[in-house]
Amino acid sequence: MSLDRKKLALIHIVKKELGLSEEEYRRVLKDHAGVETAKDLDEASFRILMNFFVRSSYYQVNRFGLTMKQKLYIKYLERDLGWGQGHLDNFIRKYYHKQAVDNLTRTEARKLIESLKAVSRK
Repeated sequence: MSLDRKKLALIHIVKKELGLSEEEYRRVLKDHAGVETAKDLDEASFRILMNFFVRSSYYQVNRFGLTMKQKLYIKYLERDLGWGQGHLDNFIRKYYHKQAVDNLTRTEARKLIESLKAVSRK
């Protein structure tokens, strides 16, 4: 059984966020998930791949404490809500008085995630 479109999209967002070349990306897929292409991932190999990404040296905490895992989850929620980057940035400016996700503290990111989940449930 293949992954749904949202999970495939998340993988490609991660690839872009990390700035992975196509060669690096394919190597990670092969080495950590045992597949040639993301379309071949099942639920178990998807989890293995995402665990690798969030634990790898690629992910750094910004100087405000924001983790890459939080940032990626916020991006996932943004896409799930059908929001564009401008909509999310406006939401962050209005409620958190920051310019963008990258300026949030770890605590603010946690609160934003809960806010976006609440909006999603409506």
